[in-house]
Amino acid sequence: MMSDRTYFAYIVASRSHTLYVGVTGNLHKRIFQHKWKEHDGFTEKYNCDRLVWFEVFEEIGKAIAREKQLKGWRREKKIALIEKSNPAWIDLSREWYEVEPADFKRATDRLHS
Repeated sequence: MMSDRTYFAYIVASRSHTLYVGVTGNLHKRIFQHKWKEHDGFTEKYNCDRLVWFEVFEEIGKAIAREKQLKGWRREKKIALIEKSNPAWIDLSREWYEVEPADFKRATDRLHS
């Protein structure tokens, strides 16, 4: 049976290239949560808010298996995977949202200075 759901294994990175591997059924929402630090934890602590790699799956089991596989990889292998499709480490979600947290912070800082 074909599913109309889509699942994603993904990697977000900080500016200093700290990596976080995750899985989700709603990539747009999940990356928004990382950017706005809506959950305490690793990505919030290390500012992992740039989507640098993702893969699409039709079955949640396959997405979870890929996430587990990636989490087992050495850092160098994850970096090679990212750089194969995204050599400049561009934030693949940069056009998804009206406002980025960094833009919002700069605007509010100007208001309060």
